[in-house]
Amino acid sequence: MTEHTDETRIYPAAPWHMVGSLWLTLFKVREDVDATRPAGVYGAAFVSYEEGSPLTYSELLVARSTGKAHGGRVSITDIWVDSPASVAGGRELWAIPKDLCDFTFESSHTGPLSRTSWSASLERRPIASARFTDVSRAAVRVPFKGGTWQPELPEGGGERTADLQGSAKALPCRGRWDFAPDGPLGWLAGARPLASARMSGFRMSFG
Repeated sequence: MTEHTDETRIYPAAPWHMVGSLWLTLFKVREDVDATRPAGVYGAAFVSYEEGSPLTYSELLVARSTGKAHGGRVSITDIWVDSPASVAGGRELWAIPKDLCDFTFESSHTGPLSRTSWSASLERRPIASARFTDVSRAAVRVPFKGGTWQPELPEGGGERTADLQGSAKALPCRGRWDFAPDGPLGWLAGARPLASARMSGFRMSFG
């Protein structure tokens, strides 16, 4: 796979063929936060990109649907990873506003039942934490597809789109989140959770 490099950055060429797991909860935000975060339904997710991916890292993201304006694609409003290469690639290839933070991740299994806990912090200050219980590892693998649309980043480069498709073992799950009220996702602290799901063992092409 071709790589783009300079003295400080290296990341794979698009598309990225990723494997891993995702834990997602949908939230209802009742009032506009700012111009890029209007009232509506948002998805908050922790993601683990695992061995078999060109880059392995953890991720916390928040996204919303753009509706008919961009063909039903989602727009990522907030996102952190623990890989400088992922930050560089995400921003330069697809205008995804990735920043760096630190993660903790623990998962245990009892038969088909999985219990997972996540947390993300920025300079030792909490951003969000979550706990999940699911049996998605026992699910049947199903296909999925979608795409992203991102407005231009402050550093320029124009708006960008990306396509994604793949398959995963996906089922509803129990999820409970805590957002630090004084953190960058404090605007989700009072949002109403609607539903949670886990995508286990996904295989995905992005870009």
